[in-house]
Amino acid sequence: MSNKPVIVFEGIEGSGKSHHISIVSKYLKRKKISFLKIREPGGSINSEKIRKLILNKKSNFNPNTDLLLYLAARSENINLLKKFYKKKIILIDRFIDSTIAYQHYGLGVNIDLIKMINKHILSGFKINFTFLNIVSHKNMLKRLKSRKLLNRYDNFNKNFYNKVQNGFLKLSKLNKTKYKVINSNLDIKLNENLIIDKVKKIIK
Repeated sequence: MSNKPVIVFEGIEGSGKSHHISIVSKYLKRKKISFLKIREPGGSINSEKIRKLILNKKSNFNPNTDLLLYLAARSENINLLKKFYKKKIILIDRFIDSTIAYQHYGLGVNIDLIKMINKHILSGFKINFTFLNIVSHKNMLKRLKSRKLLNRYDNFNKNFYNKVQNGFLKLSKLNKTKYKVINSNLDIKLNENLIIDKVKKIIK
């Protein structure tokens, strides 16, 4: 594996992925290791504009429109990602698996359509490792209640989140050597240490 890998943090709302990508960022800064950190949707000026549209609680798109907006946001990021590909460590908060888990497993969009557009956009850009954070519905709701601002995707029902999380788990089983499943119901410090230890091995 490249010592300048692409590392993705996946999981449903309240699973701790954004917390852990922040912890890894702080670790890399302390070690003076150069890296790029972005989120999806978002990460670049145009992608952040699309993010606001997607996540606005007043937005009400059909599943295909939702998919195309997410992929449009990714398309706006690809030049930035390719600029630093294999030159810096790249940390991404949500990426390809989120699109499949939410849009296919959650909303029922055709998976072949997702894969076809994704392949065209990414054009050789590949992920090296994924941390998948899983969480119980009870803990997810508890964490969402503590947030000051909620978006459209924070308000789906339990069945939707179950389908999405199970979709993530199915994806993780397709290539176990490139995934680490993090049980976010456990002690957060324990998980921080597990993730940092794994990152050390990945970039060694």
